[in-house]
Amino acid sequence: MQTLPSLETGKIITSQPTFDTTIKRRKTRAVKVGDVIIGGGYPVVVQSMINEDTLDIDGSVSAIRRLHEIGCEIVRVTVPSMAHAKALAEIKQKLQQTYRDVPIVADVHHNGMKIALEVAKHIEKVRINPGLYVFEKPNTNRTEYTKTEFDEIGEKIRETLAPLVVSLRDQGKAMRIGVNHGSLAERMLFTYGDTPEGMVESALEFIRICESLNFYNIVISLKASRVPVMVAAYRLMAKRMDDLGMDYPLHLGVTEAGDGEYGRIKSTAGIATLLADGIGDTIRVSLTESPEKEIPVCYSILQALGLRKTMVEYVACPSCGRTLFNLEEVLHKVREATKHLTGLDIAVMGCIVNGPGEMADADYGYVAKIPVLSLCTGIGRRLKRFQKTKG
Repeated sequence: MQTLPSLETGKIITSQPTFDTTIKRRKTRAVKVGDVIIGGGYPVVVQSMINEDTLDIDGSVSAIRRLHEIGCEIVRVTVPSMAHAKALAEIKQKLQQTYRDVPIVADVHHNGMKIALEVAKHIEKVRINPGLYVFEKPNTNRTEYTKTEFDEIGEKIRETLAPLVVSLRDQGKAMRIGVNHGSLAERMLFTYGDTPEGMVESALEFIRICESLNFYNIVISLKASRVPVMVAAYRLMAKRMDDLGMDYPLHLGVTEAGDGEYGRIKSTAGIATLLADGIGDTIRVSLTESPEKEIPVCYSILQALGLRKTMVEYVACPSCGRTLFNLEEVLHKVREATKHLTGLDIAVMGCIVNGPGEMADADYGYVAKIPVLSLCTGIGRRLKRFQKTKG
């Protein structure tokens, strides 16, 4: 609280506390993926995933290039077999020859140690799913896991994971431990239930194995198709890591979000909620559409939160009976004429009540048929701020 003299009476009055409107991001270590850095205070990184078969070398190269050219900074591919893993060598080579090197993440599932070791030779980051990396044969008669059974499987996981960890560590490459709510291992389900806690414990088990081998170039994700589950899992993960002294970056996403307007809203609801809390260092919007359509949504989320400036910010009122011109049409014309001016805030207003005040924070404003007095009020407020800034 601040105490200030009243201009009218000269008496001391107590002002309201000043609230910081800047998002304070959770401090994390920097994880290098090719020429891109995740975490460590660097800008939130945008990712997507191609849907071409990785065996299609030319198709995969073209898809990766298309994504990268529109702003995707790290591209994920799937490698379900050893043949797919070896194809990555050709994909990387062709990218470098025909375009440029692009950081690639390879998805490895289902008893994937041999595949993962091959993949690690060719690309910058390997993503493994703890629920699928070591296959656990389901037992329909099981009612619980004893501690001995739990630990035995944990040791098998360590034996299977260790060679990959050592390979990535020695090459200076990265790993994403990508937990998925829909594919938790059976023993995690029996022990913790189908819960965010089970997701977090699954990730922590793999983190501890990596740390025991002096490997820390790790990114964590805990995706779910239900937004409340996804948000709870990431918040719990951040808390547990803080309690344990861990500082790994988090990759955010709502998996299987669907398509169209709802898919975008659903993804935004989960990702933006966490980013506003300061949680999250890299994001992917997962849509049942062409991957290129995911990138604009990512940038819009980051821009709306003030985390990245990748386009013009347009401030425009929704229009009402006070607006004396076709604001929608004018906004479209202004956008078409100025959309290349990345970094600017441009206001298009038609309201004599809120317009001038809302326009005051913009770099440029467009108004029509607003009384001169109202317009001057907005300009005057901005000039006063400018004068204060300049001293």
